[in-house]
Amino acid sequence: MSTTTNTGTNKILDGVIWKGILSFFFPILLGTFFQQLYNTVDAVVVGQFLGKQALAAVGGGTSTIINLLIGFFTGLASGASVVISQRFGSGKYDRVSNAIHTSIALSIVGGIIISILGYATTDWALEAIGTPQDVMPLASLYMKIYFAGSLTLVIYNMASGVFRALGDSRHPLYFLICGCGVNIVLDVAFVGFFGMGVEGAAIATVISQLISMIFSLIWLRKLPKAYRLSMRKIRFVKAELTDTIKIGFPAGIQSIMYTISNLIIQSNINSFGTDTAAAWSAYGKIDATFWMIVNAFGIAMTTFVGQNYGAGKLDRVKKGVRQTLGMSAGSTIVISVLFCLFGRYAYMLFTTDAAVIDIGMEILLFIVPTYITYIAIEILSGAIRGAGKSLIPTVISITGVCLLRILWLEIAVPVIPNIKTVCAAYPITWTVTSIMFFIYYKKGSWLSDRHHELKLKWLKFKHHTN
Repeated sequence: MSTTTNTGTNKILDGVIWKGILSFFFPILLGTFFQQLYNTVDAVVVGQFLGKQALAAVGGGTSTIINLLIGFFTGLASGASVVISQRFGSGKYDRVSNAIHTSIALSIVGGIIISILGYATTDWALEAIGTPQDVMPLASLYMKIYFAGSLTLVIYNMASGVFRALGDSRHPLYFLICGCGVNIVLDVAFVGFFGMGVEGAAIATVISQLISMIFSLIWLRKLPKAYRLSMRKIRFVKAELTDTIKIGFPAGIQSIMYTISNLIIQSNINSFGTDTAAAWSAYGKIDATFWMIVNAFGIAMTTFVGQNYGAGKLDRVKKGVRQTLGMSAGSTIVISVLFCLFGRYAYMLFTTDAAVIDIGMEILLFIVPTYITYIAIEILSGAIRGAGKSLIPTVISITGVCLLRILWLEIAVPVIPNIKTVCAAYPITWTVTSIMFFIYYKKGSWLSDRHHELKLKWLKFKHHTN
């Protein structure tokens, strides 16, 4: 599952494109699956042992608020991954080392800030989105414990980004499998046997994330000597930090705007009562399967483009984008059909409440057939960011997804106040944003600047050698 063959060939830079992308994609997909299992296992155990109020407390609005802060740093981390992959593709290993140590320093500082800010604003945030009163105490307890231990998650996510930027998507998977196994055991023990409630679920998640983080840091110390992690070298290197922020900050802002729009959706969902909030929470866990697949393609695309862009292989970049769009479209069609056929059985994993399941199926059957309208956003934005252009994808996404979604919710929902009107915000904004991305991808200058730069370097080289 490595992107490097036994002969040392990097399959991202050489060989059959779709095979190279898939060899990188599948470990990312499995890793994302196990990462999603952290919260999904919490939801399954809590929903079955403690009921629908507890289920709503560990999902839905709780997850969205957590993503508001974690997502911003994940955007910054994506900037670090692009910087590292470009340095690695160009063979500048001294700068690879500087970028790795800068990224770990950034994760430590960012993790501390997220822990403090998240813990301090938990109750305010839950009240702001209209969390039902019977859910509020449980949601607050779960979030405060989660944020108190969020440093472990932030460092692990950054370390995973480092591995992937170097073309290694296997080790983040191994570490997640270990952590997820621990989470399942501790969830059942703390909630099922010791009766610790949502507190036990949160503690189990933090402990399992800590284990994944420790394994990641140990293995970063086993990288080739030229760029392996050394605790004494962890610091901010100005040039690498500047490039990381330049690429990652717009992505972080985009993540915040996405989450704000989702919080507004959650607020609308909460207005329909606890049954709808629980159904939306369970749907989010089912829906995560699609996002795991499309996000894995997006991450693979960013690393593929980053390394090939750094190596100057621009034709290979364009071929990779086309092939990844095709593979992600095929996967989306398959998962959409499966969801529509077997969605009711999936809901039964989370709850036995018939009313909750019926509402959940109404949501699922409305949104799932429109998944295909989203994939271009993930793949094209991943490609453009891999080339180091982060601002334009952010502007497109914020305009097409976030602002348009908020506008729809403010105008349409008061006129037709039902769950389908809320859900319609997704396919409408996905379609508009995908069209904008296709236009920029075809007409924009996201690759031409690099092509011009390489051409000038080649002309200068020929001039000096003549």
